[in-house]
Amino acid sequence: MSYSPDGQYQPPYRPEGQNPPPRPPYGQQGRPPYAPQGGRPQSPYGQQPPQGGQPYGRPQQGGRPPYGQDQYGYEAPTQQQPRFEQQQYDRYEPPYEEEPPRRKSKAKKWITAGVTVLALAGIGAGVMAYFEIPPFTDKGDSVSFGKPAGGEGGGAKQAPNSKMSMPTNPTAQFKNASTLPDGTHVAVTELDGKKSGFKGKVWVWAPKEYNDPKFAKSGFPVMIALPGGAGYPINYWMGTDLKLQSSISKWYSEGKSKPFILAMPVLNPQPDEPKAIYWDGSDIPGQPKMGTWLTDDVPDLMRENFRTVKSRDGWAFMGSSTGGFSSLKAVLKYPEKFKAAICSGPDIVPDSPLWVGHDKEKAENNPELLAKQLIDKKGAPDVYLAFQVGDNESNKKTLPDVQKFVSTYTKGPIHTSLRVIPGGQHNAKTYVPNMGEGPIEFISKVMEGPVE
Repeated sequence: MSYSPDGQYQPPYRPEGQNPPPRPPYGQQGRPPYAPQGGRPQSPYGQQPPQGGQPYGRPQQGGRPPYGQDQYGYEAPTQQQPRFEQQQYDRYEPPYEEEPPRRKSKAKKWITAGVTVLALAGIGAGVMAYFEIPPFTDKGDSVSFGKPAGGEGGGAKQAPNSKMSMPTNPTAQFKNASTLPDGTHVAVTELDGKKSGFKGKVWVWAPKEYNDPKFAKSGFPVMIALPGGAGYPINYWMGTDLKLQSSISKWYSEGKSKPFILAMPVLNPQPDEPKAIYWDGSDIPGQPKMGTWLTDDVPDLMRENFRTVKSRDGWAFMGSSTGGFSSLKAVLKYPEKFKAAICSGPDIVPDSPLWVGHDKEKAENNPELLAKQLIDKKGAPDVYLAFQVGDNESNKKTLPDVQKFVSTYTKGPIHTSLRVIPGGQHNAKTYVPNMGEGPIEFISKVMEGPVE
């Protein structure tokens, strides 16, 4: 620092024209003029920098002033000198100029626009697929379940001792109902039953192995899957949300199940509401012959269009609720055609109101009486019945009724298993996962396929 002989402060020498502006009078150094409460103090120069000095605001390039100097270039006072209200001076911040908004680059604009267009296109495609608007869905497309080995069309020659049956008349028109993640299809056709006289829809599904060249000359086992409830106008097993199809593929890969082809026909000829009328999967006098539809026409459709197993060893039923009853009855009534059934939460006796006045025919479709007749018949073929029932079924009689049937009729040619599902309720979402915990393996061990 520099002082004159009389002790007065002298600023350091600078070349002409580079001296800082005169220091404000004592007591006003660093004190900003009055600003309204909450406002920013104004520059003493009206926001203009002093002539020849540095502008107010942030220091220009070069950073902070040299050590020992203030912002005007004066030497900083020593500790012995008053600091001229330094605390207030330190708080002073002249206003900053706002930076102008940055303009987005053209590349970013194009990227944003492109992402927006793709998002809108994806939403639009999803909506169009939901409403089955081509080309955003393959619903309704024709589906072919492979060609018969040895040439096109049916009737290809095969060895007399072959266990498989070639498609006899592959003329059904199958339309895609849904496509699974593994590329397989659930397809639907309209079947005009030649024996029952009933016309209705049948959904079919074949596992991916069916179209594998490795199995081109193999016959596959068939499972006829029956729903509960109305069972009309759809069979709910055809929906992929219940995962029956993907579960069969999974169980087959785990060695628990045969690679079944699924046939999923409507169960009743019309809705059972509002009068709660159902047909028990039977030929009730004066009604559509739903028993013949399920046990003759549907199997004929499968033999005509798929490579199947010749013998009963490749044919089974499965169903829940009234579909479980119909499955149980079909195997017990026609053991020469069908070998096994998975019956989930089934009724045990026929109880359709349409049986009124037809006691004889009702008895001919009663599983308890059919089981007794099979046990008493010499040389009767073995049948395998896998039951599964939840311990929280809506009908509290279901579990005890099934338990009684199992304990009474598991003898002779009738083989049974029973899985009680803890907390299980009366619905398909309960039954499908639990099929893989025993029932599917129980019947698969005694069935055949794929076979040549």
